[in-house]
Formats: sequence, C-alpha cells, structure tokens
Amino acid sequence: MRLLGGGLAGLLLGVVIGVAAVAVHPWWWGLLLAVAASSAALLALPRGAWRIAYAAAWAIVVALAATPRPAGGYAVAGDLAGYLMILWAVLMIVVATATVSTAASQAERAHPGK
Repeated sequence: MRLLGGGLAGLLLGVVIGVAAVAVHPWWWGLLLAVAASSAALLALPRGAWRIAYAAAWAIVVALAATPRPAGGYAVAGDLAGYLMILWAVLMIVVATATVSTAASQAERAHPGK
C-alpha cells in the first residue's frame, strides 16, 4: 500500500510540476526555473517509486506537450528551449532509474562477502 501511495503522489507531483515547466519554458528565465524546480523536486523525493513515478509523469507531460495540437502548433516547440525540455525529460528518467536502490544491494555493500 505504501508503494502505491508513493507512486500516486509522485505521479501527481510530476504532472503539476511538468505542466508548470511547460508553461514557463519559452522564456529564458522560465527554462532555468523549470529545470531547477524539476531537478530539485526529483532529488528531494525518496528513492524508488516516488522518483520513478515523478520522472515518468514529468516526461509524459513534456512529450504530450511536444505533439501537434488539432488547431496547429505545439506547446513545446522545435526550438532550443523545446529541445532542452525534451533532453531534460530524458535525463530525469535516467537519473530516477539510476538512483533506485534496494535494501539487498545496501546490505551487500555494508557486508561484502557474506
């Protein structure tokens, strides 16, 4: 149950921060704010389901914003700021998956050879 709660909380946080990041990324200060806030939230979350869910939700918001709209145009355009947002989404997923740790691996590091 705890895993499910952490996953849902991470998803909700990722959607909220992802939408805010997409909204302000066209301005240079907004892009810096989006990257800083998104990264700070990722690193502040506990390892595991929280981080994975957060990074996945954030990346999905950016991916959906980068797809064409029915009326034309994109929320994340094909310019430098847009490509940086897409790159940051990929990096956040990489960091979230790379920092997942298990109790077994921590125990093995504490007592090698046992």
